[in-house]
Amino acid sequence: MSNPQVLRIYLEGPMLKTARDGSFNFANVLKSAVEAAGWRVEWHLTGTQARARAPELDGYALYHAEAPTHDRALTFRRAYHYPFWNIEQFQQRWRFEVARSTFDPALIDPDKARHFVDKLRSRVLPGPSPSRGEAILVPLQDRIRLCRSFQTMSPIEMLDAVAATGRPVVATLHPKLQYDMEDTAALQSLVDRHRNLNFSTGSAALLRDCAFVATQNSAVAFDGFMLGKPAVLFGQIDFHHISLNVAELGVETALAMADSHAPDYDRYLYWFLAEKSINATQNDAGEQMLSAMRRGGWPI
Repeated sequence: MSNPQVLRIYLEGPMLKTARDGSFNFANVLKSAVEAAGWRVEWHLTGTQARARAPELDGYALYHAEAPTHDRALTFRRAYHYPFWNIEQFQQRWRFEVARSTFDPALIDPDKARHFVDKLRSRVLPGPSPSRGEAILVPLQDRIRLCRSFQTMSPIEMLDAVAATGRPVVATLHPKLQYDMEDTAALQSLVDRHRNLNFSTGSAALLRDCAFVATQNSAVAFDGFMLGKPAVLFGQIDFHHISLNVAELGVETALAMADSHAPDYDRYLYWFLAEKSINATQNDAGEQMLSAMRRGGWPI
């Protein structure tokens, strides 16, 4: 390898623009840290051709929310809310370092955690105090008729199982996805069978007053933690530690336990974000980034 001390960072168009013009804080900190370590940073537009060529180039590569293309590549993505980030070896969140770590609430200062979450909630979920209603919120994602390797069942089967409890169920469709005619027919079939099932828009508005969240691995469930909402997970994800997991408990048991499930949300969110993610606004953010790269096998 002729010049190993070069880092090529591959980004989508809008993010690439902000990285180049200096308005992307994470990128600014990353560049400063890498250059201070004696490496050179290059910004590149990602895409099929760029990703195919990357393994042939010397040095190292970093992608945003894309799978690494070779053994000298890593990926980074936001830990649900700014300014928190992860740099990882794998694209899938359930393979992140935090997902494989053990959460011990006894190690977290409760007052520090409470202050942290109060501040976070006021910023990302402002509004009145949440209440515990009767409806189960089911935020649907993509490929709703397909059961993938990280799921216990397809999203359609999940919604059917939740509605079979007889409780009020409100499902929402992902706002950035388009569902085809077969998807629509499958959803209509569930509505025809379950009078307690309704559809709505805007999961955030429903989250504040729902009973709990049932999902494959939607980020809506993570936001629900800030409002004290239990989560029943039908798929794998990085925030599984305080959730009720169908793969471990079974569908009926997990859903039945949700109403009384009361983990320490504040301590968990503090651990997950403040301790297991990179806060790009902290003075030591650059060193945290370099540590994550070393954990991924880079000699930096």
